[in-house]
Formats: sequence, C-alpha cells, structure tokens
Amino acid sequence: MRDIYSVIKAPHITEKATFHKEMANQIVVSVDKTANKIEIKEAVEKMFKVKVVSVNTLKITGKPKRMGRFIGKRPDVKKAIVKLRPEDTIDFFSGVF
Repeated sequence: MRDIYSVIKAPHITEKATFHKEMANQIVVSVDKTANKIEIKEAVEKMFKVKVVSVNTLKITGKPKRMGRFIGKRPDVKKAIVKLRPEDTIDFFSGVF
C-alpha cells in the first residue's frame, strides 16, 4: 500500500462540494490518478479518523486551451466523492491540510 499522503492530494472546495458536505455528509478530494477506491477509503479513514461508507471516483480530462497561437491542455484530474457516517464530520478549515 502507498503512503496516505500520496493518495490524497488536496480537498476540492467548490460550491457543489460544499453542498455535498452540508446535505449528504460527503467530502470531495482530489486524488492521485492511479489510486483506486480501496486505497482512497483507507487513506481517508487513517488521515481524518472517520468511518467511510462509500467512495465514488471520477476522472476529468483537461480542456484544450489556447494562448495566442500556442495550443496547450489543462492537466487531467481525478476526484473522489467520499460518503461518511452520519455521526462523522470533517472540517477542512481546521488546519488538517
């Protein structure tokens, strides 16, 4: 198994992620592209000391962008939506990251 800090990169904080956190007790984190659901579950449980109910992952391919005559691409990202037990919570603004 890999190091938990190499699996989870950073919290993904957007309006939709905040809505998931408040309404469904789910957190959204950016993860390593090669991480699977089992590694993500173990990393979240060890890092935040909570119990994970389920993990959903999605890969987002980077959009092509242009700067003048040069064409580039934004990086590909993998996110994980992690559902926690109702009694568990995580606060990203408490200094964990």
